[in-house]
Amino acid sequence: MPELPEVETSRRGIAPHIVDSTVTVVVVRNRRLRWPISRSVERHLQGSVVKAVDRRAKYLLIRTAEGAAILHLGMSGSVCIVDRHTPAGVHDHVDIEFDSGKVLRFRDPRRFGSLHWSRNPLAHKLLKALGPEPLGDEFDGHYLWQRSRGRRVSIKQFIMNAQVVVGVGNIYASEALYSAGINPRRAAGRISLQRYERLSAAIREVLAEAIRAGGTTLRDFYGGDGEAGYFQQQLEVYGRHGKPCRACDTPITAIVQGQRSTYYCKRCQT
Repeated sequence: MPELPEVETSRRGIAPHIVDSTVTVVVVRNRRLRWPISRSVERHLQGSVVKAVDRRAKYLLIRTAEGAAILHLGMSGSVCIVDRHTPAGVHDHVDIEFDSGKVLRFRDPRRFGSLHWSRNPLAHKLLKALGPEPLGDEFDGHYLWQRSRGRRVSIKQFIMNAQVVVGVGNIYASEALYSAGINPRRAAGRISLQRYERLSAAIREVLAEAIRAGGTTLRDFYGGDGEAGYFQQQLEVYGRHGKPCRACDTPITAIVQGQRSTYYCKRCQT
C-alpha cells in the first residue's frame, strides 16, 4: 500500500495545483469505500478555498477555513490532477473540481481508502491517537528508547505501530533496521539507547531518501504528478530474499512477522 513517502510525494504533487483555488463541485461516484463517504464532504468543500494541503501520517489533509477533508489512499488508492473534461474510469470514485478547470481525482480500485470531513482534523478519531512524525522534532532515539522499555514485541513491529511513530510501513521498517544493523526479531525493550539513536537516524534517512526519489512503486501506486516513484531500485533488503547482501554477500533471509514479510541479513543485523 502507499506508505508515508508515497503520500508525501502525492501531497507535493497536488498542492501547487489546488492551493488558493476554489472548489466548484465535488462529484462522488461511489460512497462505498472503507467507510461510507458522508455528504458533509460535499457540503463543506463546495464553494470553499483550499488554504493548504498537509499530511499527517498516511493521511492527506485538504484544508479550508472551516476545516479539512481527510483522505486516506488505502491499499491501492492514488490521487492525480486532471482537466475537467477528462473521462472518469471505473475506479475513479471522487472528483474535486476547481475554478481553475483542474480536478483532483481519487482513484481506488480496491476501495480500502476513505474520505472524511472534520472541523478539527487532528482531533478526528483516525488521527488523534497517532504517534509523532518520524521526520519531526519530537522523534529521536531517546523517544524510541523510552517508549520501548519493558516491551517484548519485536523491534520491527514496534516501529510499525502508528501509536509509537507514524508512517514507518513494512518496506521502510525493513530498510531502516538493515541500515541500523538491528535484527528485526530482537525485542524492542532489549535494545540500547545507542542503537535506538542509530535506528531513529536510519528511519529519517530512509524515509527522506524515498521522498526525494518519489516514493516506492509497487503494483499500482503512482504519485500525484502521474509519474512512478523509483526508490524501489535502491532497496537493500526488501524483496531480495536469497540474493546476496550488498555488504557481506550473505543471502538475504525472509520471515513473516505479524502477517507481513520481513527481510534482513543474518550477518549484518544482530
